[in-house]
Amino acid sequence: MPQVVTANLTQEQDFRFAIAFADGIPQIHGDEPPPLGKSTGPSPMHLLAAAVGNCLSASLLFALRKFKQNPEPIQTAVAVTVDRNAENRLRVMNINVKLTLGAPGESLAHLDRALGQFEEFCTVSQSVRQGIPITVEVYDSGGKRLK
Repeated sequence: MPQVVTANLTQEQDFRFAIAFADGIPQIHGDEPPPLGKSTGPSPMHLLAAAVGNCLSASLLFALRKFKQNPEPIQTAVAVTVDRNAENRLRVMNINVKLTLGAPGESLAHLDRALGQFEEFCTVSQSVRQGIPITVEVYDSGGKRLK
C-alpha cells in the first residue's frame, strides 16, 4: 500500500509560510531570500538540500548498521547549484553531496558493500536524481576519499 506524506502550508506574510506536518512533527517556517522575502526560514532550495542530504545520510547509516558498524557521527554537506536555464528561469542545475564518516574507513567491516548500495536506499535522492544530477562523495574521519 502506498505511503502518503503530507505538508500543509499557510501563508503568514508575503513569502513566509508556516509548514505543518502530521504525526506531531514540529511546524517550521519557510521564506524566500531578499528581495522577495526576508530569509526568516529556509527557502525551498534549502529544504531540497536538507531533504537530499538527510536521506543520503540516513541511508549510509542504515547500510553500515546492517553490518553492525558504527560510523558516527556522520556529517553531510550539500551544495545546490541554482542558475538560469535557456528560458532565463532559475532552476536547480545540480546537487553535490559530501558525506563524512566519524570513523576511519579501515575500521568499518563491509564498507565496500555498504558504499556500493546505500544510495539505492535513499528514496529522496533517487527520486530527485531522475530530474537533477546528484554527485555523492564519501570520506572517512581522516579525510580519505572512500567513494
